[in-house]
Amino acid sequence: MTASLLKGKTALVTGSTSGIGLGMARSLAAEGANIIFNGFGDTHEIAQLQSATAKEFGVQTAYHNADMSKASEIETLFAFAADRFGGIDVLVNNAGIQHVANVEDFPVDKWDAIIAINLTSAFHTTRLALPYMRKKNWGRIINLASAHGLVGSAGKSAYVAAKHGLVGLTKVTALETAQTGVTCNAICPGFVLTPLVQKQVDTRALKEGLTNDEAKKALLADKQPSGEFVTPEELGGLAVFLCSDAAKQVRGVAWNMDGGWVAQ
Repeated sequence: MTASLLKGKTALVTGSTSGIGLGMARSLAAEGANIIFNGFGDTHEIAQLQSATAKEFGVQTAYHNADMSKASEIETLFAFAADRFGGIDVLVNNAGIQHVANVEDFPVDKWDAIIAINLTSAFHTTRLALPYMRKKNWGRIINLASAHGLVGSAGKSAYVAAKHGLVGLTKVTALETAQTGVTCNAICPGFVLTPLVQKQVDTRALKEGLTNDEAKKALLADKQPSGEFVTPEELGGLAVFLCSDAAKQVRGVAWNMDGGWVAQ
């Protein structure tokens, strides 16, 4: 694969102002893709992120602050993408939130928000991206599911339900586009040290009187046999492969990169 694998193509990565999304955006930019960033954060910092990415990889970048829980804002984001770049060639559905509580204690508003952002937003982005991709007979849809799209964990009912749903949506989209140049796949990471996971580490450290490092090790020991976090760069490398010609018959796959989590 050359550095121009995605030259002239445009990638939208939702939730890309930090963590996995940012790693994905940078990996795709390194292959020549123009990047549309999306997510929350400090306006000045996001502008810096845009210009740094554009300068480092010689691509065009843009930013849209669509709230991924709102269909109307997602439609506005796609109108912006069409106006700015003519459409989207690579769609990475990464935006996600988390809340932990037992089913009977789970706040209804948290359930609704998690399903909206982690699952329903991917339906909206996919339905809006597909007409453009079909027209060009080329496109890549990559859904960031999770090891929790394949297995469950206590206390995470909404997240697990959303991620299992995302794997299901991936399979259906792949089947509906099976005889086209459009592919749809899911990547299922184990623990990645994102701000979301760091919050779980901090909570555990506080609750069990551990240092931050001890809490990280304990978190990984529970689930991830490798004892190491997956990195956004590793996930970005997999996304680049899924965009390549070598992966054109990889369709409807839920590909776990999880340090052995799901192998147990």
